[in-house]
Amino acid sequence: MASIDILSIKQRFGIIGNSPLLNVAIEKAALAAPTDMTVLITGESGSGKESFSKIIHQLSSRKHNQFIAINCGAIPEGTIDSELFGHEKGAFTGAVDSRKGYFETVNGGTIFLDEIGEMPLGTQARLLRVLENGDFIRVGSSKVQKTDVRVVAATNVNLLKAVEKGSFREDLYYRLNTIPIFVPPLRERGTDIVLLFRKFASDFAERYRVKPVSLTEDASLLLQQYRFPGNIRQLKNLVEQISVLEIERDINSEKLRTYIPQEQGSSVPTLFKGTEGQNFTERELLYKVLFDLKRDVTELKKLFYDTVSGGNVNREVIKQHADLFRDIEEEPEFATSTPTPKPIYLDSGNEEDDAIELARIEDISHETEDDSLDLEKKEKEMIIKALRKNRNKRKYAAKDLNISERTLYRKIKQYHIE
Repeated sequence: MASIDILSIKQRFGIIGNSPLLNVAIEKAALAAPTDMTVLITGESGSGKESFSKIIHQLSSRKHNQFIAINCGAIPEGTIDSELFGHEKGAFTGAVDSRKGYFETVNGGTIFLDEIGEMPLGTQARLLRVLENGDFIRVGSSKVQKTDVRVVAATNVNLLKAVEKGSFREDLYYRLNTIPIFVPPLRERGTDIVLLFRKFASDFAERYRVKPVSLTEDASLLLQQYRFPGNIRQLKNLVEQISVLEIERDINSEKLRTYIPQEQGSSVPTLFKGTEGQNFTERELLYKVLFDLKRDVTELKKLFYDTVSGGNVNREVIKQHADLFRDIEEEPEFATSTPTPKPIYLDSGNEEDDAIELARIEDISHETEDDSLDLEKKEKEMIIKALRKNRNKRKYAAKDLNISERTLYRKIKQYHIE
C-alpha cells in the first residue's frame, strides 16, 4: 500500500493544522477514498466534517462524477423521502409532476448525508435498502430502480445512544459505520488554534483591505485555553469581528478577552457536549453537591450513634473524625449561633425506653445509608459519563467533574470502574 502524503492533502484541500488527531483522521479518509465502503464521520458541530467527505470523494474513482452534500436535519420530515428518492406525479398534495431524487441524479457519484441522526425512521429504512441492495423506489411508485452511489454520512450526536432510545436503526448504524472517522474538536488540537487564527486573519485582511491582526504571546495562550464550543466556525467568526472592529492590529489578552464569550445562564457550571454527544445537566451537578453534603451528614450521624451507644462521649472517636469538626473549631461563634440539641440518655434506668431510643437511632442510620447509596450511584454514573465523554482521559474528566485527578483516581478504585 502506497504511503499517504498528508501534507499534500492538506495543501490541496486547505486544511490547516498539525494535530496528531487531525492527521489520523486525514490518513483514514485517504485510505478509505479508493474503496466504495460507506464512511461515518463523527465530530462536534463546526469541526469540519464536510471537508473530510470532499477528501473522500476527490481521492476516489468517482471524482469526475457529481458530489452533493445534504443536511438531513434541514429537510422537513414530510419531504425528505421525495428529496432523496424522488416521487411520482400525484404521489402527494402538490406533486404536480414526477421528480427525480438525489439518489437518481447523483448516480455514479457521492452523497454526503450530514446530521444523519436527524433522519426519520421511515427514511432510514429506505436508505438501508439502497446501501444493501443498491435499489430504491420513488414515493408513490412500485417500480424498483437501481443506483450506484457512494454514501458518506456524518453526525454530531451519539448514534449508539440513539439506537438505545429507538430513534435510529441499529442495522443502519452498523451498515454506515463500516469505516469510522473521528474529527477532533478545536480545543483538542493545541496550537492549531493559533495557526487557524493567522490564516483567517490573513483572509479577512485581504477581503477588507486592511492590515491583518496578530496576537501577542499572552493572547495566544488565552485563545488556546478557550473551549470553542462552536469549533472552527466560531473561531472564524471571532477573527472576522476583530479584523473589522479593531483599529489596533496587535491584539493582547485583555483585548481578546472582550471578544471571547463569557459563560451565561446559571451559576452552576455548564459542561460541554463531548465527541460522543453526551451532556451533563445542572441537575446532575446538583446531585454531586448534594451527595458530598449528604455524605458528611451521614458520617456525623454515624459518629453520633457510635458515641451515644457507648454510653458516654468517646474522645478517641472525635479524634478519628477530626476533619468533620475542623470547621466548627475554626468558627467559635458556631456554638452560640446553633441551638444546643437535646441530649439523649441511654442509661435512664428504664430498659424499655432505652430500647426504643436505640431503635430510633438505628432507623436514622439505616435511612441515611439508603440515601447515601442512591447518591453514590449518581456519582458513579457521572464519573462513567465523564470518562466516556473524554475517551478515558482522566485529566479532562476530572476537570469536567470539578475534582482533582487524585480524587478521580480514588473514586474509580472505590466504585471498581474499569
